[in-house]
Amino acid sequence: MAAVVSRANGGVGLLRRSFGMIRTITASSASSHNSSAAVGEAEATEKKKKTKRREKNLFEVAQFLPNWGIGYKMAKSHWKGVSYEITKINLYKDGRHGKAWGIVHKDGVPAADTPKKISGVHKRCWKYISESPNETNGSTPRPESTLEQEAESLTA
Repeated sequence: MAAVVSRANGGVGLLRRSFGMIRTITASSASSHNSSAAVGEAEATEKKKKTKRREKNLFEVAQFLPNWGIGYKMAKSHWKGVSYEITKINLYKDGRHGKAWGIVHKDGVPAADTPKKISGVHKRCWKYISESPNETNGSTPRPESTLEQEAESLTA
């Protein structure tokens, strides 16, 4: 009878040991999982810092401009004093490729009268050239009092 009772206690002890072992295994894997997650997050932020910003081709620059950039000046980032005023764009279905024509400008002055097909439109080095206020014609706003005086003189 004593053998049966000791055997029953041994079975319970074995069961407790197995549960204890399972508990330690899951606790260690959970802590290693948390530490590996922290390492993964650190690697992800490090990759974000290392990734280089992708430059844009002519069509990716033009898509945010009104009328796909027709009438606006664009140039390659390494060009000095040379730009194109876009006159025509033939866009392919995907919206990121196509053909473009424009008038060449050297040092802000048109170098030709006729539009020329722009080469290298798919290269990833294009930028929008914003015109300075000195170059734009009639861009200075007129005071409202002057406009009112002109309107009165026309009606009188």
